[in-house]
Amino acid sequence: MALRNFDYPEALLFDCDGVLCETERDGHRVTFNATFKEFGIDHEWDVETYGELLKIGGGKERMTHFFDSVPETEPWKSVTDPEERKALVKKLHLRKTEMFLELVNAGALPLRPGVKRMVSEALEAGAKVAVCSTSNEKAVQGIVNTMLPEFADRMPVFAGDVVAKKKPSPDIYNLAAETLKVNPARCVVVEDTHIGCTAAKAAGMRCCVTKSIYSEGEDSSRADAVFDCLGDEGDERVKFHDLTTPGAFWLNPPLPVDYDGNWYKGDEEEEQTEAGVDEDVLTPEERAILDDIN
Repeated sequence: MALRNFDYPEALLFDCDGVLCETERDGHRVTFNATFKEFGIDHEWDVETYGELLKIGGGKERMTHFFDSVPETEPWKSVTDPEERKALVKKLHLRKTEMFLELVNAGALPLRPGVKRMVSEALEAGAKVAVCSTSNEKAVQGIVNTMLPEFADRMPVFAGDVVAKKKPSPDIYNLAAETLKVNPARCVVVEDTHIGCTAAKAAGMRCCVTKSIYSEGEDSSRADAVFDCLGDEGDERVKFHDLTTPGAFWLNPPLPVDYDGNWYKGDEEEEQTEAGVDEDVLTPEERAILDDIN
């Protein structure tokens, strides 16, 4: 009987904005501003301002954060009740999503190089493929349906408010692994930002970063591999068959890590530690991996 000495990924998980398409600067930012104008809100996010706001995961959260920072201006100047503010942000975001989908359906936001190739390679190899994003689910599904129609029925979308905590929390990736019934240690994530990479690593997954317009200057040292893009056929930076364990970019299965690069403990384990429960939460296999790394 032949022994297999390497493992292919069980799943390839893509972020959406900045990974599938360069959506942020000329898609989301533009439609946020158009929405503000339509509602008579005198705010316009320039390229630099929006780049800073991208540190906040989620469109509704991004608007709320910005409005909170300028409470003396509209709409917060007039809308002071917390529940009314929440309802307004939801209404703004729904309209913004409609405008964004119009851009997507018009083909104004093309796929980044190599995305279609990599999706095809993964599916042909028997891996599962999904999209995990903090953006609105309709917007993400619209991109998949419009830009990757031949794969849409095999690319489930995990997005929006499907989890309570958005990236850099690992919740969206944990949900994907549980739903797809795959081992997180055998999942490879394609992200473009520091907070996205942090979420993937905290879920105990490998993460490849493809630098986008807004993330070019970010620290990507936490990533397992960094590329300018995935690369179309004939100009590939990485192929699906390079993502084995061990392989071209890593030798061992990953361990989940937190913001500081320390082994990540889930909320329950953190609470146990704070309560004084003293136990080694690493399995023997995980301890062996850590010893090998050190």
